[in-house]
Amino acid sequence: MVNIRIVLVCLGLFCFPLYAGHNENEKSIDPTLALDMLLQGNERFINFEAQHPRQMAEQRQKTAKNGQKPFASVLTCSDSRVPVEILFDVGIGDVFVVRVAGNVADKCEIGSLEYGAAHLGTRLIVVMGHTKCCAVTAAVKKQDAGPCVAAIINKISPALEKVKAESKGLSEDAVILKAIRANVWQSVEEILESSEEIRNLVLEGKVKVVGALYDIQAGTVTNMGVHYNQAKILANYKNSKK
Repeated sequence: MVNIRIVLVCLGLFCFPLYAGHNENEKSIDPTLALDMLLQGNERFINFEAQHPRQMAEQRQKTAKNGQKPFASVLTCSDSRVPVEILFDVGIGDVFVVRVAGNVADKCEIGSLEYGAAHLGTRLIVVMGHTKCCAVTAAVKKQDAGPCVAAIINKISPALEKVKAESKGLSEDAVILKAIRANVWQSVEEILESSEEIRNLVLEGKVKVVGALYDIQAGTVTNMGVHYNQAKILANYKNSKK
């Protein structure tokens, strides 16, 4: 009898990560829990323990009938080496994903994130850059591009300007990595400055916006946390409303 109980407990512990997200995203969950769920999924991914949850016909039918209830939104790059649902080991309807080269935050991207937070109930917004980003590399190397691609590079360029002063003596690869991180912060800042709805949700403690970096070789996601200047950005907004 004792052995059976042990087996049942072990099965329960094993299955918890598989079903926890499914149960939790039936309602709006805490931003910290949402981030933990993503990072735990990434841990499973890099340890070859992915469970591929909520990816079968039952989940397709459920989301088609009842709509989507994602627990997080992710703004990331279009790069084919950044498969969001795979690297976070999540399923259909779990994550509201916005992808664009260089994970830049323009009106359409911010509007999509706003929709996710205000209408779908995502409590967490992750802006995720990645190593060896071609768009950031093009900005650093000042590569020639057509007008449409140039618009993306121009969007990234201000982030590059911020790291130039700290980049003397560094290798080009090191400068690119610093620029990738700065570009993440720039997108976070633009989200907070451009979306009144997201700002209000952040001020009310209902939504958290964090930066992250995905290593395309190691498969690891590093949580960069909230914007280092978030308090000032929000304070400026509150002061402007007075």
